[in-house]
Formats: sequence, C-alpha cells, structure tokens
Amino acid sequence: MKDDHDQFLKARKQRLQSVEGNSELIDSAQAFLKQCHHDDYSYNFDWMGLPVIQYPQDLLVMQEIIWRVKPDLIIEMGIARGGSLVFYASMLELLGSEGRVLGIDVDIREHNKRRVLDHPMSKRIEMIEGSSLDSDTHRRVKEIAHQHQTIMVCLDSNHTHEHVLNELRLYAPLVSSGSYCVVFDTIVELMPDNHYQNRPWNKGNSPATAVLSYLEECKDFKVDVEVDCKLLISAALGGYLYKK
Repeated sequence: MKDDHDQFLKARKQRLQSVEGNSELIDSAQAFLKQCHHDDYSYNFDWMGLPVIQYPQDLLVMQEIIWRVKPDLIIEMGIARGGSLVFYASMLELLGSEGRVLGIDVDIREHNKRRVLDHPMSKRIEMIEGSSLDSDTHRRVKEIAHQHQTIMVCLDSNHTHEHVLNELRLYAPLVSSGSYCVVFDTIVELMPDNHYQNRPWNKGNSPATAVLSYLEECKDFKVDVEVDCKLLISAALGGYLYKK
C-alpha cells in the first residue's frame, strides 16, 4: 500500500485552515467552553496520579509541541497540585533526554509539595517558592535557564492583566527561538462580566489582554493560530505564543 502520510498531513493542514471561517464550529466550541469553565471541567482530571487542572485538549497539544521542540527546560509559573509539573516531566522522560522542569509558585503547600517529591517523575523536577515577579526569584530562574539550550515557558499563576504582562516581560525572553511561551487561562476573556466574584481577574483584566499588550511591545512572538484552530476547546486560545 502506498505511504500516504504526507497526503494525510496536507489534508489536515487544509482542514485546520478552514476552521477560521467556520463560525458555526467556533461558536459551538465557545459555548461549550463557557459552560464547562463555569462547571470547573478542568478540575476533573489526573496525570499519573496527581490533579492536573488542565483541559485534556491542551495537554495533547502540549505533548505535540514538546515532541517537536524537544526542550531541555520547561519553566512553569503556578504549581497548584503539581499535576502539570509531572506531565511535563513525563513528556521529557519519553523523549529520553536529560530535560528538566522548573516550577515556581508563591505558595507551595506542603501536602502538594510532598506528593510531587514522592512521585517517580520528581527526579526531573525542581521547585522555587516565591512570587514570579520577585527579583530574587527571577534571578534564580535566569541562572537555571542559562544552563540550558532549548527553553519553553508556561504561565499559569495569577491571571490579572498586570501580573501576566509582567511575567511575559520577565520570562518570555528566556524562550529559545522555535519554542513557545504558553499563556494559560486566556479563557477568562470569554466569560461574562463579573463572572469571577472572588478573584482579582475578570473580563478586560485577563491573560488575554496581557498577551495583546505584550505582542504590541515585543515582535519576537506570534500567536500560533493553527494550534487554536486545532484545539477549539482550550483554556489558552490565543495564548500559544511561538518565538520566531
């Protein structure tokens, strides 16, 4: 049988390009996003035994990106319960490289820290407790980053415009050419006004608005629109930033 792999990939690319003009599909996806975000859909999943608090669709695309980019350091702002750290570490384990994962959080709760450190993937994980915007935290991250060649950054901590924009200014420059800075929870901008009653972020004050501001400042990155068309269901639409 003829090898049709290239033809398959070409058809996929054409299909993804058609998504931008498919308003019915996009509207349906966004309606689902709004409802499932309201119902805490992303809290329903584990990765290798730890809560991952991400959409499965985002994890699958992150796997694709990690396989393609082959980073030797993945930096994540926001640790929560540790599942994302373990996910990234397991992807690097599958690559068979010496890749490392660095997690930063202003408050690493002891029970979450213990579960990460007790996990088989902990051999690839390092954690720093402190604000990502603190000068000492930034210095320590830069010192670690300078020991690596191919770096990917994921921002998933405080979701206010100011905080995310400052994180982008500090950490996006660490991303290597051909890699990604992924800004999670741009989904905040899809939610109705005053949806977040007990949070400092909201529509108009979100990761999505921070991304737009940063892209006006920095021309090194562009939104990977093909990723958005592929995902449709994502907490990070418009947040997959590719470094040229």
